[in-house]
Amino acid sequence: MNMTLHDFRINFKHELSPLYSNSESNELFTVFVHRILGYDRFAQRKFSNETQDENQLQKLTEILKQLKTGMPFQQILGETEFYGLNFFVNENVLIPRPETEELLELAIAEITKLTVKNQSLKILDIGTGSGIIPVVLKKHFPAAELSAIDYSEKALEVARKNADFHQVNINFIHQDYLGGELNGIFDIIISNPPYIGRDENDEISDSVKNFEPLMALFAPAENPLIFYEKIANDCKTHLSDGGMLFLEINQKLGSETRDLFTEVLHEVRLVKDLSGNDRFVVGMK
Repeated sequence: MNMTLHDFRINFKHELSPLYSNSESNELFTVFVHRILGYDRFAQRKFSNETQDENQLQKLTEILKQLKTGMPFQQILGETEFYGLNFFVNENVLIPRPETEELLELAIAEITKLTVKNQSLKILDIGTGSGIIPVVLKKHFPAAELSAIDYSEKALEVARKNADFHQVNINFIHQDYLGGELNGIFDIIISNPPYIGRDENDEISDSVKNFEPLMALFAPAENPLIFYEKIANDCKTHLSDGGMLFLEINQKLGSETRDLFTEVLHEVRLVKDLSGNDRFVVGMK
C-alpha cells in the first residue's frame, strides 16, 4: 500500500462521509495519525506528501474499518478526556457526556461554597461506571472519603484502573443498588443513574446502542424513576444533616424527579444544563 498521508486523508474522509461531517473526520484523522504515526498537526502537514510505512497505514486502515461500524472513537483509543483529565474507557462503561461535566462543576462549586477547606467529607457516587465522578471529586477534595457503587464488576475494573492511574484512593463497591442496602452516612450523595426511557429508544444513536452498555443508559421500562425513588428513600437515613445531593436526570421528567425529594430535603432545586434542559436536581438535608 504505497500511499502518501495526503492521499490517505482523502480516502479516510470519503469513507467516513456517511457518518461524520468533514470537520469531524478531519479531527478523527488528526487524532489517529498522531496515535499511530506520532505526527502532531504540524508534522502531518510537513509530511503530507511523503509515502508512509505500509504497516502503519495498515493500522490506520483497521481503525478506519472500526470507525465505519459506528464504534465510538474513544473506545478505539481506549481513553477519553473528561474534566481536563484522561480516563480509560471500553465497551463496559459509558463514554462520559458533557452534561456530566456540568454536574461535577455544579457539585464542586456548591461543595466548595458550603464547606471549609480540607474538611473530611464522606461522599458516595451511585452508579459510578468508569469512576470519573469520584476521581474528579477526590482530585478537588483530597481530604474527602470517596465511595462508589456499581452493579457491573467489569465497569468497576475500569473504575479501579482510572483511580490507580490518577493515584487516588476510592472505595469501590460491587453492589446491586436497587436490591441492596447502603452502609454508612454520607455528607454528599451524587449520581448519574440510568434515566433514559425505553420509549426514547429511537432518539438514541445506533453508535450508542450498539457499542455502549445499555444497562447503564436505560431505566426499567415499568418505572423510569426507580433509581431516584430509592435515592430519595436512602437520603432519609444515609444523608447527614446538612448533607447535599446532586443528581443528573432525564430532561423530560424534571419536575417529577424534583418532587420525589421535596419531602426528604429542603432547598431542592431543578437546574438547567447549558442547552436549557432540566438536567440536574440539587438539594440539601
